[in-house]
Amino acid sequence: MAGNNACADCGGVYYVISTWRAAIIGPGRTGVCANGREVLAANDFISPRIYGDFWYDKPPMYYWLVTGAMKFVGQTETAARLPSAFFAVGGALLVYAGGRSIMNRRAGLIAALALSTSLEYFYLGKAAITDATLTFFMSACLLLYLRQKYHLAYIVAGLAALTKGPVGIVLPAVIILIHLIVTRSLSNVRRMKLITGGCLVMAVSLPWYLLMYQYHGMDFINTFLGFHNLTRFLQPEHPAGSLWYYYIPVLLLGFFPWTIFLVQSVAAAIRNRRDSKQGSALIFFVIWATVIFVFFSLSQTKLVSYILPMFPPLALLAGWHIDNCLQADVPGSFKTPVRILTLLIIILEAALFITAKTVTTDLLYGAALTGVLFAILLALAWYTVQTGKGKAFVSVLVSGMAAFVIIFMSVLLPAAAPSFSMKELAGDFQENYDGQAPVYVTKFYRPGFTYYTGTAGMELTTTEQLKDLVANNPGKAYFVVKKKTYLELSFAEQNKLQMVASQQDVALLLKADHR
Repeated sequence: MAGNNACADCGGVYYVISTWRAAIIGPGRTGVCANGREVLAANDFISPRIYGDFWYDKPPMYYWLVTGAMKFVGQTETAARLPSAFFAVGGALLVYAGGRSIMNRRAGLIAALALSTSLEYFYLGKAAITDATLTFFMSACLLLYLRQKYHLAYIVAGLAALTKGPVGIVLPAVIILIHLIVTRSLSNVRRMKLITGGCLVMAVSLPWYLLMYQYHGMDFINTFLGFHNLTRFLQPEHPAGSLWYYYIPVLLLGFFPWTIFLVQSVAAAIRNRRDSKQGSALIFFVIWATVIFVFFSLSQTKLVSYILPMFPPLALLAGWHIDNCLQADVPGSFKTPVRILTLLIIILEAALFITAKTVTTDLLYGAALTGVLFAILLALAWYTVQTGKGKAFVSVLVSGMAAFVIIFMSVLLPAAAPSFSMKELAGDFQENYDGQAPVYVTKFYRPGFTYYTGTAGMELTTTEQLKDLVANNPGKAYFVVKKKTYLELSFAEQNKLQMVASQQDVALLLKADHR
């Protein structure tokens, strides 16, 4: 039994590393692009679609935003990413405004810079997924609660529910309830206008849910609420990734480089929960981040992007703590953070070189360039800390991450894109496809393949399914699979297939018609 558990843990660790690798250097998801196109083609703004079928994965907010962007800038990847970028910038401005009103201008500015330059927030702010939008609405709801602007908070919670479902309401409600209990202020519930607030939430979010039920009946309820919300919480969609500690490395690297202040800022906030004028807000930020982390750690289905809503409160805590350290001007305040920074940079740089060896050697130049940048960053960081120049240390972190972003966008992403994007292979497919033969596509590649080719294809989930199709389907067929899957076939099975094209670790295969 011990041996099996150890193997499971090894697989889980590999899953965490591989999902982080995909998150750091992957070019983003193009399923949303395909969805936006299908919404426009069907002229149906109520029922999301993908691959020609109704799609009950998420509510429509992000698809509406993408469709709107496509109306203005065309049906491009830029249109699919534009809403995320817009709301990521909006999230940073929200954090600045919240930090300035609750603490002071400098704390708010540092918090906004920490959020916008953290590794995961920057990456997901350009990815065509819903998380940056959800994070904006959830953050707006919770910051409005702190400022006692309850009616606006309820409206924004309704928008969060239209973005990613019940969690947009449930998580803010749990965070607020725990805060009221911890601060012994449950009596404030009377002033929170729960009845009118509940009506506002329903007025914003409920019409779409009712229309979907009217159009699709229990199929919508069972798939959206049953599978995508309840079942995925209770059962892992990716069994190797269901480890309880999954989000620890995700958080350490995702909030980089500001992770170096994480423990200190949370501990200081807890110590100052009664002494500070901002004590109630500080403990609220701790509760906010903790609830998000615990909730998604308990969920059996885990993805890197799920904990993004905890980054705004962590940034606010970091901004407050750094501002306090700068005001106090205590020698040695940043010595522990710079030691942690050194360790994290070593880990990150090692991960880049490992990825370059396992995914594509084209990344080696970018990894080397990043190594030079990190060496300079560390040298400057240690110098500023040793000489007691706290403001300069913060400036080094911000400018260092800005330089990393430039390398990331101009060197790392272009080198890694062929390993994840279907764009190049799609061109080969379109040159060879006869327009009639069935097409089978591995699930991971299907969204991008659909977007670039306009052909949805049928989902291919296992090697056994591929073997069965090769053995028993007499007609012509195309397959888009990982090269590893192809190599797992027997020699006889491989002989029935022709490799039409390949790109990094993906292959386009053709099975000839033997009827």
